[in-house]
Amino acid sequence: MNVRRLIPSAALAAAVALGATALTACSGAGGDKDGKLDVMASFYPMQFLAEQIGKDHVKVNALTKPGVEPHDLEITPKQTAQLGEADVILYLKTLQPAVDKAVAQSGVKNVVDAGTLTKLEAHGASGHDHGHEGEGEAGHDHGHESEAGEDPHIWLDPAKYAEVAQGVGKALEKADPDHAADYKKNTDELVGKLTALDTEFKDGLKNTASKTFITTHSAFGYLAERYGLDQEGIAGVDPEAEPSPARIKEIQEIAKKDNVSTVFFETLASDKTAKTLATDTGLKTDVLDPLEGITDKSQGADYFEVMRSNLKNLQKALGAK
Repeated sequence: MNVRRLIPSAALAAAVALGATALTACSGAGGDKDGKLDVMASFYPMQFLAEQIGKDHVKVNALTKPGVEPHDLEITPKQTAQLGEADVILYLKTLQPAVDKAVAQSGVKNVVDAGTLTKLEAHGASGHDHGHEGEGEAGHDHGHESEAGEDPHIWLDPAKYAEVAQGVGKALEKADPDHAADYKKNTDELVGKLTALDTEFKDGLKNTASKTFITTHSAFGYLAERYGLDQEGIAGVDPEAEPSPARIKEIQEIAKKDNVSTVFFETLASDKTAKTLATDTGLKTDVLDPLEGITDKSQGADYFEVMRSNLKNLQKALGAK
C-alpha cells in the first residue's frame, strides 16, 4: 500500500522538477527551445539592429527575405503564425502595410515600432523641399508613407539610426531582463560605431563641388538633411514609379543648373529609369543603396559596409575635395 502511494509521489516530484527546469529555461528569454529570445524583424535594418544588440541571446528571423523589395512584401500564412509565436516584434509602421496588419493581429506583447524611437519628418522628392509642381502626374506614390506624409527611411541617417538602436536595446532589456547588462553593452558599442559613421559622412561631404544628387528612389531625405545636401528624386518615394515628361524635363534642368554628374539607382529596383535619364542628359549612373535588404549584388556585406560604399559614391558624384 505504501509502495503504491510512493510511486505517484515520486512521479509527481519528477514532473514538478521538470516543470521548474522548463520554466527556468523560458524565464526572461521567451519560449524558444534553446532559451534564446525569439525576435521577428520586419526587414533588414530592423534585423541588423536585433542581431547587433542581441548577439548570442537572440534568435532573429526576418519577414522580408534577401532580394525582396520590402514595400511589396506579402505575408504568408506560415509567417503570420511565426509572428504570433515571437517574443519580440521589431518593425517600422507604415513602411510595409502587410506587416502592419499582421502585427496588429499577432497578439504579441513586446512590439516595437522603430518610428516611435526617433522623430519622423516629411520629405518630398526633394530633400530640401516638401514638393514639386506636377508631382501627382509623376506617379508620386505615398503608399508607404504615414498618414502625415512622414518619411520612414530613418536608418539612412546614422544619427537617427543610433536613436532607434537605443530604443531597441531598452526593449530587449525589458523583454529579457536576465541579459539586460549584455544588451546595454552591445547597444553602447553599436551607438559608438554609428556615431563614428556619422562623423565620416560629415567630414567626407563637407566640401563638395555640388550639393545636389539625383536618385530614382527618394529614400535619402534624412541623409540629405543631415549632411547639407539636396536630394532630387526622379519619381518620388516609389522606386518603381514612372516619372512624367514634365518631371524628366525638370530633372534635366536641375542637373545642368546644379552641376550634377550622376544619376543614382538602387540594387533592389529596376535601373531602367535612371539609365534612360542618364542617356538623355549625358550623365553617368551609379548605385546609392537604400539598404532595405542585402543581396549578393549589394556593395557590402552589412549596414556599415554598404553605407561606406554610399559615402564613397556620393563623394565621387558630388566632387568631394
